[in-house]
Amino acid sequence: MFTALKALFADGADPVPDEHAIQLACAALLVEVASIDGHFDKQEQQKLVETLKRRYQLSTEESLELQQHAQAERKDATSLHQFTRLINEHRSNEKKFSLLVDMWKIAYADGQLDKYEEHIIRRIADLLHLGHSQFIQAKLQAKPS
Repeated sequence: MFTALKALFADGADPVPDEHAIQLACAALLVEVASIDGHFDKQEQQKLVETLKRRYQLSTEESLELQQHAQAERKDATSLHQFTRLINEHRSNEKKFSLLVDMWKIAYADGQLDKYEEHIIRRIADLLHLGHSQFIQAKLQAKPS
């Protein structure tokens, strides 16, 4: 999976990415939201693993492995564009909106919404070509009651 993503971003022809590369790009964005405030706590990690399991029908072990690969990719990334470009090319607006809702759920997982989490979600929404109304709608949908 790790090699597939690296090959995807290499110079040359645009190969068709496999599903694992797209999952890794989505997971990297979720990890970015979870760790942007400098605290990747237990609640956020648990919500992230649950999200990956549900979203991709993975086992707990597979979800943890995907999370670890996503964390490594996030550290090596020069920008979010490499992830959002892949998602924009291969995911519908509905799936991108669903990903945005999941980002909000992870941001709310620790019981408090940090200004850095809100900012990064806004930035990712822009990069995913989702409008402000979708940004707000996703936030309201994910907000705990």
